[in-house]
Amino acid sequence: MRTLFLACVASCLLTCSAIAEDVLMRDDFDSLDLWKPLTFPKIHTHTVYEIVKDGSNSILKAFTSAAASGLTLKKTFNVKEYPVVAWRWKVDRVFDKGDATKKTGDDYPARVYIIFEYDPKKAGFGTRAKYGLAKKLYGEYPPHSSLNYIWANRKHDKAVIESPYTSLSRMIPLRSGADSAGEWAVEKVDVLADYKKAFGKEPPEKASLAIMSDSDNTAEKATAYFDYIEVSARGPKRKDASNE
Repeated sequence: MRTLFLACVASCLLTCSAIAEDVLMRDDFDSLDLWKPLTFPKIHTHTVYEIVKDGSNSILKAFTSAAASGLTLKKTFNVKEYPVVAWRWKVDRVFDKGDATKKTGDDYPARVYIIFEYDPKKAGFGTRAKYGLAKKLYGEYPPHSSLNYIWANRKHDKAVIESPYTSLSRMIPLRSGADSAGEWAVEKVDVLADYKKAFGKEPPEKASLAIMSDSDNTAEKATAYFDYIEVSARGPKRKDASNE
C-alpha cells in the first residue's frame, strides 16, 4: 500500500510539473505590473485601463470613448515553443459604425494583438534599410507584422481580414455582433497556425502581446473586461497507456 501511495504521489508531482512547464505566462490581472502603455502619436485621448473587482476576482476593465490606446506585455516569448494564447473577455456593446474593412470603421471594443518582432539578421538589404530608417526616426524598430484577434461589430465572409491600414497586419474576428455582448467568452488560439493561414509563411520567432479597446475612428464608446490571459505550449504528448 505504501508503495502504491508513493507511486501516486510521484505521478501527481510529475503531472503538475508538466502542466506548470506548459504555461509560460498567465496574468489574472491582480495588477498591471506586467504591462506598459501603448499609445499613438496622433491620438491624444486614451482608453482608460484599471483593475476592478468582480466579487473576489480581479479583472481588467477598459473604457474607451472616442479614444485609443493599449497595454503591451513587457516580455516577449517564442511563438514556436509557446504558440497557444488563451483569454476570457466580455464587452458591453459593439460599435454601430464599426467595419473591419474600412479605416473609418477600424475600431473594436476589445482586441488582442500578437506583435511579431523584426529581426535584422533575417532580413534582406532593402528591408534592413527601411527598418533602419524607422529606428532612427522613432528610436526602435517597428513590428515585423501582427495578428489581431477582434470582437467585431458584425460577421464577415472572410476568416482573415487584411488591416485597412497596413498589409503587415491581419485581423481575425473571433466574436461578432451584439448578441453575446454582456456575456463572458473564452478564447484559445494557435498563433503559429493562424500566422501561416494569414500570411502563408512561418512567423518570426519572437513576439509579444497587446490588449486594446479603441474607438477613435467611430467616436463611439464601450467598456470591455479581461479576466485573464495566458501563453502556453500545445501540451506534452502523452504516451499511450498500453506502452507504459
